[in-house]
Amino acid sequence: MKISQFAYIPTNHQTIIKELKDTRFLDAQNLHIENPRALFRNLLIRLYSMHENMTTRIEKISGLLATPTENANIYTSQTGPVTKKAFYNVGLQLLGFLESLDFSINDPLAAMNKIGLPVIDGPDTFNCDQLIDAWYRLLNTRNKFGQLLIDWLAGKGYYQQFVSDADFAKPLFFNGKSQAVFDTSSLIRETVYVESPLDTDHDGKRDLLKINVIRPAETDSGFKAPVIFTADPYSEGMNVKWAEKYAHDNRRPLKRKEPNQLTYTDVEYHYKDVSLPAPRTVKGETTKAGETFSKLWSYSLNDYFLARGFAVVYSGGVGTRDSDGLRTTGTRAETIGATSVIEWLHGDRTAFTNRTDQIAIKAWWSSGEVGMTGRSYLGTLSTAAAFTRVNGLKTSIVEAGLADYYDYYRENGLVVAPDGDDADALAEYTFSRQQSAADYATIKDKWLAHLKQMKLDQGHDSGSYNPFWDARKIEKVNHTKADMLLVHGLNDWNVKTSQVWNSRNRLKSRPITQKLILHQGQHEYLNNFRSFDYTDIVNLWLTNKLFNVDNHVNDTLADVIVQDNAQPETWTAYQDWGGSESESISYPLNNLINLNENNFISDQLPEEDYKAYDHDLDKWHHDLYFRGGSEMDYHCIRLLTKPLTEDLVIDGRPSVSLQVMTSQGFGMISVALVDYGKAKRLTETPQTIDSMRILQGYHWRRDDLKEFLPQKKETDFKRITQAHMNMQNRENSYKVDELKAISFYTLNIPFQPTFWRLLKGHQLGLVIYASDMEYTVHGNQDVIYTVDLKKSYLNIPKLR
Repeated sequence: MKISQFAYIPTNHQTIIKELKDTRFLDAQNLHIENPRALFRNLLIRLYSMHENMTTRIEKISGLLATPTENANIYTSQTGPVTKKAFYNVGLQLLGFLESLDFSINDPLAAMNKIGLPVIDGPDTFNCDQLIDAWYRLLNTRNKFGQLLIDWLAGKGYYQQFVSDADFAKPLFFNGKSQAVFDTSSLIRETVYVESPLDTDHDGKRDLLKINVIRPAETDSGFKAPVIFTADPYSEGMNVKWAEKYAHDNRRPLKRKEPNQLTYTDVEYHYKDVSLPAPRTVKGETTKAGETFSKLWSYSLNDYFLARGFAVVYSGGVGTRDSDGLRTTGTRAETIGATSVIEWLHGDRTAFTNRTDQIAIKAWWSSGEVGMTGRSYLGTLSTAAAFTRVNGLKTSIVEAGLADYYDYYRENGLVVAPDGDDADALAEYTFSRQQSAADYATIKDKWLAHLKQMKLDQGHDSGSYNPFWDARKIEKVNHTKADMLLVHGLNDWNVKTSQVWNSRNRLKSRPITQKLILHQGQHEYLNNFRSFDYTDIVNLWLTNKLFNVDNHVNDTLADVIVQDNAQPETWTAYQDWGGSESESISYPLNNLINLNENNFISDQLPEEDYKAYDHDLDKWHHDLYFRGGSEMDYHCIRLLTKPLTEDLVIDGRPSVSLQVMTSQGFGMISVALVDYGKAKRLTETPQTIDSMRILQGYHWRRDDLKEFLPQKKETDFKRITQAHMNMQNRENSYKVDELKAISFYTLNIPFQPTFWRLLKGHQLGLVIYASDMEYTVHGNQDVIYTVDLKKSYLNIPKLR
């Protein structure tokens, strides 16, 4: 077990005393205690002060072992200094670690070091000042269950005894983070309708957008809450069955495309000025919403902040249930839908209590400071809103968000969306207006015509870039003034790493602070992990951005944090990703070990094998990379380096330059980098360590404790990254080149960016193949590809 902690802010002694006073661990009485053990006893009694009975508190303290022969009650009843060993023996038990299982009572410091827990510098015994500093650091240490000790205490009711005290600070900040001192049992839930500057369904009225607000009850008494906003197109329901008929079958042949001489100017999308309907007439104003709700899907990270003085807002956006408009999958209209909500929260836009009466309601309870959160589509809208420079948005926390819809559904002139997905299918999937029968009856014909046009414009058969996709290139408009926290999985093959790579590099041109976290998962949330203090990082971040607390997060938090793939529960800080700290190394392909001694690929499988792989993609993946021989041996080229003499860290975007010939007048090439070597690799989906263990507040939500853990069995290989290219789009994704059979062409193919450690003794592999059973069209065509290995190279960005 290893625990990393990046969100601790080094704090001087005077500030420590102030913050311990604010949290009621120190006061004028115990600050005058001169005996360190007596002070330690007093602090322990206060830690258990949620138990009113003193006998109960003493019983709790007596249950802690301070030395091999004394419990903490006996130890602290004596006079003298507190030994570092005794303090951390008690501390480890308060953090939930078990003596003889997790640590030895004879050497607690060894366990602290092994687990990665902080120990303050200083002598082997603590005087009172040193004890205070150590206590503060212990409260700000993560426990065995993935929480800071102070957060665990809050969940047990520590702060509850003080909240009715008029002198007790609300909001309360401790080590730069907001504390769970707000009453979640009396949260206010209300629904309002924001009027957007849109008419996407062309009904002559501006689109009203339903939003759901959850705010602290304290806002009714004058507290102005900062707002966490999640734009969630799935929140009002999903059309699972209806969307199935819009799926596209990739079991079809690759088609030759007619060559062209297009430039970017030819495919650039230009928004047209449209005449908007006049705003609705305001017929009155109120501070009381006309609608409430009891429960909706919520993001557990947002729930965590409801106990800490933040309000949380959810909106489905245009085309979702109880809102107006049409779903468009990534156009500017969806972005404006999100920014309209932010403008209302900031005081710059009108909302109504319902869809009919035109009674306006302001976000009078809001401080006007807004941050966005969300993963995938939700994170994409967080990015898009930030890029507009909308007033009021101070930060976006983007988990697995898009920068470019083309790169989600396409790659280098090929369709690469799994499961037949495409923009029209996602639009139908999220058009939850369809679930309201009477509403849908009024819009059905428009909606079906809109979907038909989307299907035509997206060019699913072509795979080339066109104006449809240019209208959905989020990163091309970059006016960001909000600070950005980007999070992405290095094994995410839904939203691939090129998305965060491109967002990050575009944002470098803006005068903002941005941070990046890369983990080893797929399309996952990180807010409930044992080894990594993601929730604390976000707390530190949002406390700074939305409460305007000067907690030095911009300077203290590492610019890039990466989870190691070769060592479990290991997270490392870096200055950059694929930047100046890396150097490029080149491998001539002819110098690599050619496992099957072939330089050609037959893309046509025996029909029996093709059908078997089509129904078992895991077997196809295995046989594609397996170096022990399989049915895929002559349907791919497998090239390996010699065993590495030292660790190799791939840092950034590898690429391969191939000389390729096809037997037809069309063709595609796929490539994958593979880590070969026996190892128990990390799972790509998190495993539950302890169910409902994390306390998000007093009598509030709980969350599972999770972790990426090593697999139980060794495997011989792991795909690192991959890429695909239509040979007719070898220059770019919109210009279609001539392709003649039996002629060699140069393909320069960038892989999806990565950060990957290959251990000494492992081998780096390059697998070259054609159609991809999971991502590309695959018609089992009779096409032969030949690669001139003497004129082909693999380029790897290597961490120095």
